[in-house]
Amino acid sequence: MFEPVLTRNIHRPNSEKIYTYLANGGYEAVRLALTKSPDELIEMVKRSGLRGRGGAGFPAGVKWGFMPKDPDIPKIVAVNTDEGEPGTFKDREIVERDPHQVIEGVIIASYAVGAKRAYVYIRGEFFLGVKRWIKAIADAYEHGFLGKNILGSGFDLDMSVHRGAGAYICGEETAMLESLEGKAGNPRLKPPYPAQVGLFGYPTLVHNIETLACIPHIILRGPEWFASIGTAESKGPKIFSVSGHVNRPGNYELPLGTTIGEIIYEHAGGIRGGKKLKAVIPGGASTPILTAEHVDVPMAFETLAAVGSQLGTGAMIVMDETTCMVEVARRLTKFFAHESCGRCVPCRLGSRRLYEILERIEGGKGKPADLDLALELSRQIDGLTFCPMGSALVNPARSTIERFRDEYEDHLTYKRCMVGNPL
Repeated sequence: MFEPVLTRNIHRPNSEKIYTYLANGGYEAVRLALTKSPDELIEMVKRSGLRGRGGAGFPAGVKWGFMPKDPDIPKIVAVNTDEGEPGTFKDREIVERDPHQVIEGVIIASYAVGAKRAYVYIRGEFFLGVKRWIKAIADAYEHGFLGKNILGSGFDLDMSVHRGAGAYICGEETAMLESLEGKAGNPRLKPPYPAQVGLFGYPTLVHNIETLACIPHIILRGPEWFASIGTAESKGPKIFSVSGHVNRPGNYELPLGTTIGEIIYEHAGGIRGGKKLKAVIPGGASTPILTAEHVDVPMAFETLAAVGSQLGTGAMIVMDETTCMVEVARRLTKFFAHESCGRCVPCRLGSRRLYEILERIEGGKGKPADLDLALELSRQIDGLTFCPMGSALVNPARSTIERFRDEYEDHLTYKRCMVGNPL
Protein backbone atom coordinates (compact mmCIF):
# COMPACT_ATOMS: atom_id res chain seq x y z
CA MET A 1 0.00 0.00 0.00
CA PHE A 2 1.32 3.45 -0.92
CA GLU A 3 2.33 5.58 2.06
CA PRO A 4 1.87 9.36 1.58
CA VAL A 5 5.08 11.34 1.33
CA LEU A 6 4.23 14.93 0.42
CA THR A 7 1.08 14.97 2.56
CA ARG A 8 2.40 12.91 5.47
CA ASN A 9 2.20 15.84 7.90
CA ILE A 10 -0.88 17.74 6.83
CA HIS A 11 -3.31 15.95 9.14
CA ARG A 12 -1.09 16.18 12.21
CA PRO A 13 -2.08 18.72 14.90
CA ASN A 14 -0.30 22.05 14.34
CA SER A 15 1.13 20.68 11.09
CA GLU A 16 2.18 24.15 9.93
CA LYS A 17 4.40 24.75 12.98
CA ILE A 18 8.16 24.38 12.74
CA TYR A 19 8.32 22.24 15.89
CA THR A 20 5.92 19.74 14.31
CA TYR A 21 8.04 19.65 11.17
CA LEU A 22 11.27 19.21 13.13
CA ALA A 23 9.76 16.44 15.27
CA ASN A 24 8.98 14.49 12.11
CA GLY A 25 12.38 14.68 10.46
CA GLY A 26 12.11 18.18 9.05
CA TYR A 27 15.22 19.99 7.78
CA GLU A 28 17.32 16.82 7.94
CA ALA A 29 17.49 16.92 4.12
CA VAL A 30 19.04 20.41 4.30
CA ARG A 31 21.72 19.18 6.70
CA LEU A 32 22.53 16.33 4.31
CA ALA A 33 22.39 18.51 1.19
CA LEU A 34 24.85 21.04 2.61
CA THR A 35 27.45 18.26 2.93
CA LYS A 36 27.25 17.60 -0.82
CA SER A 37 28.42 19.65 -3.78
CA PRO A 38 25.88 21.55 -5.90
CA ASP A 39 26.70 19.30 -8.86
CA GLU A 40 25.95 16.20 -6.79
CA LEU A 41 22.53 17.59 -5.88
CA ILE A 42 21.71 18.49 -9.47
CA GLU A 43 22.68 14.99 -10.57
CA MET A 44 20.49 13.45 -7.85
CA VAL A 45 17.46 15.42 -9.01
CA LYS A 46 18.16 14.44 -12.61
CA ARG A 47 18.40 10.74 -11.69
CA SER A 48 15.16 10.93 -9.72
CA GLY A 49 13.19 11.73 -12.88
CA LEU A 50 11.27 14.52 -11.11
CA ARG A 51 9.23 16.57 -13.57
CA GLY A 52 7.63 19.91 -12.75
CA ARG A 53 4.25 19.65 -11.04
CA GLY A 54 2.97 23.05 -12.13
CA GLY A 55 1.60 21.89 -15.49
CA ALA A 56 4.43 21.84 -18.03
CA GLY A 57 6.14 18.73 -16.66
CA PHE A 58 9.68 19.83 -17.56
CA PRO A 59 12.47 17.75 -15.92
CA ALA A 60 13.48 19.60 -12.75
CA GLY A 61 17.11 18.51 -12.73
CA VAL A 62 17.58 19.64 -16.32
CA LYS A 63 16.16 23.04 -15.38
CA TRP A 64 18.64 23.29 -12.50
CA GLY A 65 21.44 22.50 -14.94
CA PHE A 66 20.46 25.46 -17.14
CA MET A 67 21.42 27.93 -14.42
CA PRO A 68 24.85 29.53 -14.98
CA LYS A 69 27.74 28.16 -12.91
CA ASP A 70 29.65 31.43 -12.52
CA PRO A 71 29.60 32.22 -8.76
CA ASP A 72 29.98 35.93 -9.47
CA ILE A 73 26.58 36.10 -11.22
CA PRO A 74 23.74 36.73 -8.72
CA LYS A 75 21.04 34.07 -9.00
CA ILE A 76 17.47 33.83 -7.71
CA VAL A 77 14.89 31.14 -6.91
CA ALA A 78 11.25 32.15 -7.48
CA VAL A 79 8.50 30.07 -5.88
CA ASN A 80 5.17 29.94 -7.71
CA THR A 81 2.19 29.78 -5.34
CA ASP A 82 -0.22 31.50 -7.71
CA GLU A 83 -2.35 28.38 -8.41
CA GLY A 84 -5.14 29.98 -10.40
CA GLU A 85 -6.08 26.93 -12.49
CA PRO A 86 -9.77 26.06 -11.92
CA GLY A 87 -9.98 22.69 -10.21
CA THR A 88 -6.51 22.90 -8.66
CA PHE A 89 -6.02 23.30 -4.91
CA LYS A 90 -3.04 21.10 -3.98
CA ASP A 91 -0.44 23.87 -3.57
CA ARG A 92 -2.77 25.85 -1.35
CA GLU A 93 -3.13 22.91 1.04
CA ILE A 94 0.63 22.30 1.17
CA VAL A 95 1.35 25.96 1.98
CA GLU A 96 -1.40 26.22 4.58
CA ARG A 97 -0.59 22.94 6.34
CA ASP A 98 3.09 22.15 5.71
CA PRO A 99 4.99 25.24 4.49
CA HIS A 100 8.33 24.15 5.97
CA GLN A 101 8.47 21.22 3.56
CA VAL A 102 8.54 23.75 0.71
CA ILE A 103 11.05 26.03 2.47
CA GLU A 104 13.37 23.06 2.86
CA GLY A 105 13.05 22.37 -0.86
CA VAL A 106 13.79 26.03 -1.62
CA ILE A 107 16.95 25.99 0.51
CA ILE A 108 18.26 22.87 -1.21
CA ALA A 109 17.42 24.17 -4.69
CA SER A 110 19.02 27.54 -3.93
CA TYR A 111 22.20 25.91 -2.67
CA ALA A 112 22.36 23.65 -5.72
CA VAL A 113 22.10 26.50 -8.24
CA GLY A 114 24.05 29.08 -6.23
CA ALA A 115 21.14 31.41 -5.44
CA LYS A 116 21.31 33.61 -2.37
CA ARG A 117 17.84 35.13 -2.71
CA ALA A 118 14.43 33.46 -2.91
CA TYR A 119 11.09 35.12 -3.59
CA VAL A 120 7.71 33.53 -2.93
CA TYR A 121 4.86 34.68 -5.12
CA ILE A 122 1.41 33.80 -3.80
CA ARG A 123 -2.10 34.35 -5.13
CA GLY A 124 -3.61 37.39 -3.46
CA GLU A 125 -6.77 35.60 -2.34
CA PHE A 126 -4.85 33.00 -0.31
CA PHE A 127 -5.03 35.02 2.90
CA LEU A 128 -4.28 32.10 5.22
CA GLY A 129 -1.47 30.95 2.95
CA VAL A 130 0.15 34.39 3.15
CA LYS A 131 0.05 34.29 6.95
CA ARG A 132 1.47 30.77 7.03
CA TRP A 133 4.29 31.72 4.64
CA ILE A 134 5.26 34.78 6.69
CA LYS A 135 5.27 32.83 9.98
CA ALA A 136 7.12 29.84 8.53
CA ILE A 137 9.83 31.99 6.96
CA ALA A 138 10.29 33.91 10.22
CA ASP A 139 10.61 30.65 12.16
CA ALA A 140 13.10 29.27 9.62
CA TYR A 141 15.25 32.37 10.16
CA GLU A 142 15.00 31.99 13.94
CA HIS A 143 16.17 28.37 13.78
CA GLY A 144 19.11 29.13 11.49
CA PHE A 145 17.72 27.59 8.30
CA LEU A 146 17.60 30.96 6.53
CA GLY A 147 19.89 33.96 6.68
CA LYS A 148 23.68 34.09 6.95
CA ASN A 149 25.91 31.03 7.24
CA ILE A 150 23.07 28.48 7.32
CA LEU A 151 23.90 25.68 9.80
CA GLY A 152 27.55 26.78 9.71
CA SER A 153 27.91 25.84 6.06
CA GLY A 154 28.95 29.26 4.77
CA PHE A 155 25.85 29.32 2.54
CA ASP A 156 23.58 32.39 2.78
CA LEU A 157 19.94 32.61 1.70
CA ASP A 158 17.29 35.27 2.24
CA MET A 159 13.63 34.58 1.51
CA SER A 160 10.47 36.69 1.48
CA VAL A 161 6.82 36.38 0.41
CA HIS A 162 4.92 38.66 -1.99
CA ARG A 163 1.22 38.73 -2.81
CA GLY A 164 -0.18 38.89 -6.32
CA ALA A 165 -3.45 40.53 -7.28
CA GLY A 166 -5.38 37.48 -8.44
CA ALA A 167 -4.57 37.36 -12.17
CA TYR A 168 -4.65 33.85 -13.66
CA ILE A 169 -1.96 34.76 -16.18
CA CYS A 170 0.55 35.21 -13.34
CA GLY A 171 0.69 31.45 -13.01
CA GLU A 172 2.80 31.58 -16.18
CA GLU A 173 6.38 31.89 -14.99
CA THR A 174 7.45 35.02 -16.86
CA ALA A 175 4.19 36.86 -16.08
CA MET A 176 4.82 36.01 -12.44
CA LEU A 177 8.31 37.51 -12.68
CA GLU A 178 6.90 40.69 -14.23
CA SER A 179 4.39 40.96 -11.38
CA LEU A 180 7.14 40.40 -8.81
CA GLU A 181 8.99 43.33 -10.36
CA GLY A 182 5.95 45.53 -9.76
CA LYS A 183 4.77 45.58 -13.36
CA ALA A 184 1.56 44.35 -14.98
CA GLY A 185 1.54 40.55 -15.06
CA ASN A 186 2.14 40.10 -18.79
CA PRO A 187 4.19 37.17 -20.13
CA ARG A 188 7.60 37.76 -21.66
CA LEU A 189 8.80 36.59 -25.04
CA LYS A 190 11.00 33.49 -24.75
CA PRO A 191 13.91 33.06 -25.31
CA PRO A 192 15.65 34.27 -23.26
CA TYR A 193 14.33 31.91 -20.60
CA PRO A 194 14.29 32.78 -16.88
CA ALA A 195 17.38 30.64 -16.27
CA GLN A 196 19.28 33.15 -18.41
CA VAL A 197 17.37 36.40 -17.83
CA GLY A 198 14.80 36.23 -15.06
CA LEU A 199 13.76 38.35 -12.09
CA PHE A 200 15.37 41.80 -12.24
CA GLY A 201 17.45 40.52 -15.14
CA TYR A 202 19.23 37.85 -13.08
CA PRO A 203 19.20 34.10 -13.82
CA THR A 204 16.15 32.71 -12.03
CA LEU A 205 15.01 29.19 -11.20
CA VAL A 206 11.19 29.13 -11.13
CA HIS A 207 9.45 26.20 -9.45
CA ASN A 208 5.97 25.15 -8.42
CA ILE A 209 5.17 24.40 -4.76
CA GLU A 210 4.62 20.66 -5.21
CA THR A 211 7.84 20.32 -7.22
CA LEU A 212 9.85 21.90 -4.39
CA ALA A 213 8.09 19.74 -1.79
CA CYS A 214 9.50 16.66 -3.55
CA ILE A 215 13.13 17.80 -3.19
CA PRO A 216 13.79 17.00 0.52
CA HIS A 217 12.49 13.45 0.05
CA ILE A 218 14.72 12.87 -2.98
CA ILE A 219 17.77 14.00 -1.01
CA LEU A 220 16.95 11.94 2.10
CA ARG A 221 15.64 8.76 0.49
CA GLY A 222 17.68 8.87 -2.68
CA PRO A 223 16.83 9.41 -6.35
CA GLU A 224 16.43 5.67 -6.95
CA TRP A 225 13.64 5.51 -4.36
CA PHE A 226 11.81 8.38 -6.08
CA ALA A 227 12.32 6.88 -9.53
CA SER A 228 10.91 3.54 -8.33
CA ILE A 229 7.49 5.17 -7.94
CA GLY A 230 5.29 5.87 -10.98
CA THR A 231 5.72 4.96 -14.63
CA ALA A 232 8.52 4.87 -17.17
CA GLU A 233 8.23 8.58 -17.98
CA SER A 234 6.39 9.90 -14.93
CA LYS A 235 8.25 9.35 -11.67
CA GLY A 236 7.30 9.86 -8.06
CA PRO A 237 4.19 10.58 -6.01
CA LYS A 238 1.62 13.12 -7.19
CA ILE A 239 -1.14 15.02 -5.43
CA PHE A 240 -4.38 14.78 -7.40
CA SER A 241 -7.02 17.44 -6.68
CA VAL A 242 -10.42 15.84 -7.24
CA SER A 243 -13.58 17.95 -7.48
CA GLY A 244 -16.99 17.88 -9.12
CA HIS A 245 -19.58 15.11 -8.87
CA VAL A 246 -17.77 12.83 -6.42
CA ASN A 247 -18.68 11.80 -2.89
CA ARG A 248 -15.34 12.75 -1.35
CA PRO A 249 -13.71 15.69 -3.16
CA GLY A 250 -10.23 16.55 -1.97
CA ASN A 251 -6.51 16.06 -2.48
CA TYR A 252 -5.19 12.53 -2.85
CA GLU A 253 -1.50 11.70 -2.94
CA LEU A 254 -0.88 8.61 -5.07
CA PRO A 255 1.82 7.27 -7.40
CA LEU A 256 1.87 8.73 -10.88
CA GLY A 257 0.27 6.14 -13.13
CA THR A 258 -2.73 5.52 -10.88
CA THR A 259 -5.75 5.13 -13.16
CA ILE A 260 -8.54 7.66 -13.46
CA GLY A 261 -11.04 5.03 -12.32
CA GLU A 262 -9.11 4.13 -9.17
CA ILE A 263 -8.85 7.78 -8.14
CA ILE A 264 -12.56 8.40 -8.69
CA TYR A 265 -14.05 5.20 -7.33
CA GLU A 266 -11.59 3.99 -4.68
CA HIS A 267 -10.28 7.26 -3.27
CA ALA A 268 -12.88 9.94 -4.05
CA GLY A 269 -15.80 7.65 -3.17
CA GLY A 270 -17.36 7.32 -6.61
CA ILE A 271 -19.99 9.44 -8.34
CA ARG A 272 -22.42 11.09 -5.97
CA GLY A 273 -26.06 10.04 -6.02
CA GLY A 274 -25.21 6.76 -7.72
CA LYS A 275 -25.13 8.44 -11.12
CA LYS A 276 -22.92 7.43 -14.04
CA LEU A 277 -19.61 9.00 -14.94
CA LYS A 278 -19.83 11.07 -18.09
CA ALA A 279 -16.63 13.08 -18.41
CA VAL A 280 -13.39 14.01 -16.65
CA ILE A 281 -11.08 16.96 -17.08
CA PRO A 282 -7.86 15.26 -15.94
CA GLY A 283 -5.36 18.04 -15.33
CA GLY A 284 -7.19 21.26 -14.56
CA ALA A 285 -9.48 23.43 -16.69
CA SER A 286 -6.88 23.98 -19.40
CA THR A 287 -6.55 20.30 -20.32
CA PRO A 288 -8.71 18.48 -22.92
CA ILE A 289 -11.73 16.64 -21.58
CA LEU A 290 -11.98 12.84 -21.50
CA THR A 291 -15.01 10.52 -21.46
CA ALA A 292 -16.14 7.63 -19.25
CA GLU A 293 -14.38 5.31 -21.70
CA HIS A 294 -11.04 6.58 -20.37
CA VAL A 295 -11.40 5.34 -16.77
CA ASP A 296 -8.58 2.84 -17.21
CA VAL A 297 -6.09 5.46 -18.45
CA PRO A 298 -3.21 5.99 -16.00
CA MET A 299 -2.75 9.54 -14.72
CA ALA A 300 0.74 10.14 -16.11
CA PHE A 301 2.33 12.52 -18.59
CA GLU A 302 2.80 10.01 -21.41
CA THR A 303 -0.43 8.03 -21.01
CA LEU A 304 -2.70 11.07 -21.00
CA ALA A 305 -0.88 12.51 -24.00
CA ALA A 306 -1.52 9.22 -25.82
CA VAL A 307 -5.31 9.71 -25.51
CA GLY A 308 -5.24 13.38 -26.49
CA SER A 309 -5.13 15.10 -23.12
CA GLN A 310 -2.56 16.26 -20.56
CA LEU A 311 -1.63 15.65 -16.93
CA GLY A 312 -1.38 19.40 -16.28
CA THR A 313 -1.59 20.00 -12.55
CA GLY A 314 -3.31 16.68 -11.89
CA ALA A 315 -6.59 18.41 -11.00
CA MET A 316 -9.48 16.10 -11.91
CA ILE A 317 -12.88 17.70 -12.47
CA VAL A 318 -15.43 14.87 -12.51
CA MET A 319 -18.82 15.19 -14.22
CA ASP A 320 -21.84 12.90 -14.10
CA GLU A 321 -24.49 12.08 -16.69
CA THR A 322 -26.56 15.21 -15.97
CA THR A 323 -23.78 17.55 -17.11
CA CYS A 324 -24.23 19.65 -20.26
CA MET A 325 -20.93 19.67 -22.13
CA VAL A 326 -21.83 22.83 -24.04
CA GLU A 327 -22.33 24.66 -20.77
CA VAL A 328 -19.04 23.29 -19.41
CA ALA A 329 -17.19 24.64 -22.45
CA ARG A 330 -19.05 27.97 -22.27
CA ARG A 331 -18.20 28.57 -18.62
CA LEU A 332 -14.55 27.61 -18.93
CA THR A 333 -14.09 29.66 -22.09
CA LYS A 334 -15.67 32.64 -20.35
CA PHE A 335 -13.08 32.26 -17.60
CA PHE A 336 -10.17 32.21 -20.05
CA ALA A 337 -11.56 35.16 -22.00
CA HIS A 338 -11.91 37.15 -18.78
CA GLU A 339 -8.38 36.25 -17.62
CA SER A 340 -6.61 37.02 -20.90
CA CYS A 341 -3.93 39.62 -20.31
CA GLY A 342 -4.84 41.09 -23.71
CA ARG A 343 -1.27 41.26 -24.96
CA CYS A 344 -1.73 39.31 -28.21
CA VAL A 345 -4.57 39.38 -30.73
CA PRO A 346 -5.32 35.63 -31.00
CA CYS A 347 -5.94 35.40 -27.26
CA ARG A 348 -7.47 38.83 -26.69
CA LEU A 349 -10.00 38.65 -29.53
CA GLY A 350 -10.08 34.92 -30.25
CA SER A 351 -11.11 33.98 -26.72
CA ARG A 352 -14.03 36.40 -26.82
CA ARG A 353 -15.19 35.25 -30.25
CA LEU A 354 -15.02 31.63 -29.11
CA TYR A 355 -17.02 32.47 -25.99
CA GLU A 356 -19.63 34.31 -28.06
CA ILE A 357 -20.10 31.24 -30.26
CA LEU A 358 -20.62 28.99 -27.24
CA GLU A 359 -22.93 31.53 -25.62
CA ARG A 360 -24.99 31.61 -28.79
CA ILE A 361 -25.25 27.82 -29.00
CA GLU A 362 -26.11 27.37 -25.32
CA GLY A 363 -28.72 30.13 -25.57
CA GLY A 364 -30.56 28.36 -28.40
CA LYS A 365 -29.43 30.79 -31.09
CA GLY A 366 -26.69 28.71 -32.66
CA LYS A 367 -26.23 28.10 -36.37
CA PRO A 368 -25.07 24.88 -38.08
CA ALA A 369 -21.85 26.56 -39.17
CA ASP A 370 -20.94 27.45 -35.57
CA LEU A 371 -19.27 24.14 -34.77
CA ASP A 372 -16.88 24.26 -37.71
CA LEU A 373 -16.30 27.95 -37.00
CA ALA A 374 -15.37 27.17 -33.37
CA LEU A 375 -12.94 24.46 -34.46
CA GLU A 376 -11.37 26.68 -37.10
CA LEU A 377 -11.04 29.53 -34.60
CA SER A 378 -9.38 27.11 -32.19
CA ARG A 379 -6.83 26.19 -34.85
CA GLN A 380 -6.09 29.87 -35.42
CA ILE A 381 -5.40 30.40 -31.70
CA ASP A 382 -3.59 27.25 -30.60
CA GLY A 383 0.18 27.71 -30.70
CA LEU A 384 -0.06 31.23 -32.10
CA THR A 385 -0.25 33.19 -28.86
CA PHE A 386 2.46 34.92 -26.86
CA CYS A 387 2.25 32.35 -24.06
CA PRO A 388 0.71 28.87 -23.54
CA MET A 389 -2.66 30.32 -22.53
CA GLY A 390 -3.78 30.21 -26.17
CA SER A 391 -3.57 26.44 -26.21
CA ALA A 392 -5.29 26.29 -22.83
CA LEU A 393 -8.25 28.46 -23.75
CA VAL A 394 -9.27 26.44 -26.82
CA ASN A 395 -9.20 23.06 -25.06
CA PRO A 396 -12.65 23.21 -23.41
CA ALA A 397 -14.47 24.05 -26.65
CA ARG A 398 -12.39 21.92 -29.00
CA SER A 399 -12.32 18.78 -26.86
CA THR A 400 -16.05 18.86 -26.03
CA ILE A 401 -16.97 19.37 -29.68
CA GLU A 402 -14.73 16.48 -30.70
CA ARG A 403 -15.94 14.10 -27.97
CA PHE A 404 -19.54 15.25 -27.44
CA ARG A 405 -20.52 16.64 -30.83
CA ASP A 406 -24.00 15.09 -30.59
CA GLU A 407 -24.82 17.38 -27.65
CA TYR A 408 -23.86 20.43 -29.65
CA GLU A 409 -25.98 19.23 -32.56
CA ASP A 410 -28.92 18.74 -30.18
CA HIS A 411 -28.54 22.35 -29.07
CA LEU A 412 -28.58 23.46 -32.69
CA THR A 413 -31.59 21.27 -33.54
CA TYR A 414 -33.81 21.70 -30.48
CA LYS A 415 -32.57 25.17 -29.45
CA ARG A 416 -32.09 24.04 -25.86
CA CYS A 417 -30.10 21.60 -23.72
CA MET A 418 -31.42 18.05 -23.87
CA VAL A 419 -29.18 16.62 -21.13
CA GLY A 420 -30.16 18.04 -17.76
CA ASN A 421 -28.84 20.44 -15.20
CA PRO A 422 -25.44 21.93 -16.08
CA LEU A 423 -22.48 21.42 -13.78
